[in-house]
Amino acid sequence: MSEIEPWVREILRCPACGDELRDGTRPDGAAELVCTGEACALAYPVRDGIPVLLVDDAYPAGGTA
Repeated sequence: MSEIEPWVREILRCPACGDELRDGTRPDGAAELVCTGEACALAYPVRDGIPVLLVDDAYPAGGTA
């Protein structure tokens, strides 16, 4: 998993609901950021170390993209 700078992690929020994001790993081993909000429950891919925080690219947490 590519590291995201700690200062960047502090400011990232889910674009759908505004809750914090935590690091996660998809079933295929790819990095993702997972929303901590219960109502949202979306995950966002991390591609080449860059979080893709587009709601259109999000998928249900625990699922596959």
